[in-house]
Amino acid sequence: MASTVIAAAASSSMAASAIRATRCYALPYLPPRSASSSQSFPIKQVSLTASESRRLAPFQTRASSSEESPVDANEIFTDLKEKWDAVENKSTVIIYGGGALVAVWLSSILIGAVNSVPLLPKILELVGLGYTGWFVYRYLLFKSSRKELATDIEALKKKIAGTE
Repeated sequence: MASTVIAAAASSSMAASAIRATRCYALPYLPPRSASSSQSFPIKQVSLTASESRRLAPFQTRASSSEESPVDANEIFTDLKEKWDAVENKSTVIIYGGGALVAVWLSSILIGAVNSVPLLPKILELVGLGYTGWFVYRYLLFKSSRKELATDIEALKKKIAGTE
């Protein structure tokens, strides 16, 4: 019996040493940086053959001058000014915009308060996962239910747009 215990201990120690011997590290060893080494690494230039350059052509990028920039700041500002001038009821737009900012601010306060309650965020995550699973089963899993969802969305679009 004592020999079985010794054999088991020997086999487990051999297995442990085999496990230690086969460890793999994802990062190579790097020497520590000295405080005085604030040098930059040189960039190597690589010359490509003609076939390699054709193969890598879709991945090449070129610097462009600011004159060729597709986005013109003056054009954007004039477009925004035209759209603002086209708005008939500017006070309503300002009130809605301010209300949206206040709603975002209040919702961030509410979310912060909910997150500070222990276990409540995890329970809400489970509720969200459950609802997501139900939605996928109800509307996305089968072809007929996907068609039903598409018709419901189209009806909602028409109701919002006022064409119904």
